[in-house]
Amino acid sequence: MVVVLAFSLQSSPARAQGGASEAGSGAAAAISSLVYGPVKIAYSVLGVVFGGFAWGLSGGDTEVMKAVISPAVRGDYVVTASHIRGERPIEFIGRRPEYREDQVVLEEIY
Repeated sequence: MVVVLAFSLQSSPARAQGGASEAGSGAAAAISSLVYGPVKIAYSVLGVVFGGFAWGLSGGDTEVMKAVISPAVRGDYVVTASHIRGERPIEFIGRRPEYREDQVVLEEIY
């Protein structure tokens, strides 16, 4: 019983540090999102505007419009704790779903 009690007391500070680390990552993500989010939204709005111009200048070619709008509106709009910890890259300029790493890995598995 003493050994079990000693191990349980010894692991408590490690859990507390992990919780503090998670809280720190979450706080950093929230603060980062306050700056990153509006910049990404502005980029997306400009992408839609320029996509409209591209559509008009190309004579109504929707493929040209999609090529401009798609990268602008796809991607991450908020920073998460996994981005802060480096577990997942921030995707500012979005890629088409068929080119995303997580989709490629899923297709290889199945």
